[in-house]
Amino acid sequence: MSGLSEIARAAGVSISTVSRVLNRRAGVNEETRQRVLSVLAEMPYTPRGLGALQRTGVIGLLVPELSNPVFPAFAEALETRAARLGYSSLLCNTRSGAPMGEEEYVRMLLARGVEGMVFVSPEITNVEVPLGQAPRPSYYAKLVADGVHMVFLNGATPALDVPDVTVDEQLAGYMATKHLIELGHERIGFVSGPARSLPSRLKRAGWAAALEENHLPAGSEYVAHAPFSAEGGGVAVAKLLDTVAPTAVICSSDHMALGVMREAHQRGISVPENLSVVGFDDIPLAAYSSPALTTLAQPIEEMAAAAIDELVLRLDPDRRRQDRDNYTRVFRPRLVVRESTAPPK
Repeated sequence: MSGLSEIARAAGVSISTVSRVLNRRAGVNEETRQRVLSVLAEMPYTPRGLGALQRTGVIGLLVPELSNPVFPAFAEALETRAARLGYSSLLCNTRSGAPMGEEEYVRMLLARGVEGMVFVSPEITNVEVPLGQAPRPSYYAKLVADGVHMVFLNGATPALDVPDVTVDEQLAGYMATKHLIELGHERIGFVSGPARSLPSRLKRAGWAAALEENHLPAGSEYVAHAPFSAEGGGVAVAKLLDTVAPTAVICSSDHMALGVMREAHQRGISVPENLSVVGFDDIPLAAYSSPALTTLAQPIEEMAAAAIDELVLRLDPDRRRQDRDNYTRVFRPRLVVRESTAPPK
């Protein structure tokens, strides 16, 4: 409880009040809650500042949202693997606009004595920087310097010495586009996530490479950005249908692809007869949509196991090896052809 005691003393409140704030329980007025969070934000990241990180058998899992089915799938796979290795997990939803952001959750997890953390699609992957350049390390660099053990899952950042387990997003964009080209499509749009999203930019690079190889148009007019959601997918494809009228689109996620198919249906456009659609993730709903969605599957269970295994290895001083600096493991996506793609009329 030394970490909580230190926070309580600095905020002028009881340890139980700090605990209620950290666990987001009722019974604390907003002014007190903000004072505790302010003290927490000023604390150093080091275990020395928040109470020594002991062998508690607890790890933190940070995911960017739970409304997109792929992230609960990752969370479940991570928790399952951690449990098999004897670790309990604390799950944090760091969605944009939430009362507590990613950095606040990190401080909370450290205050509660977690041994290490897995970040799924960390915030650093949504920083607007030119493709090929590294984003500013920000507070992650301080975590590394302070010896906090962590692994990124789909968050490759060369500027940081953080182990990363990732799927090849650029290859996914290339494979999806190549599949459509082989079916005979020539006007292929890209329903992208936000422009700042690194996964979307990597998929776009693969999409453009496949098109340019075949001397097909890959201009910005064939790209529409929107939030990672079904609604976003619908908005994005509407822009494309009203301008370049593609015969096929690839999407940054299955969630977006479902929105694309709904928008097409509302416009009387038949999928795949008049518009072929490819998603990414292979969420469970993909096989049960109508038509069933062609997609690029991430090997979620294998990726989650690799991330937990790497974190646990680094937590064990008897097994830790220095030659694992800058560790990265890249998984290949798998094309799953279903009913939403066909040759153009």
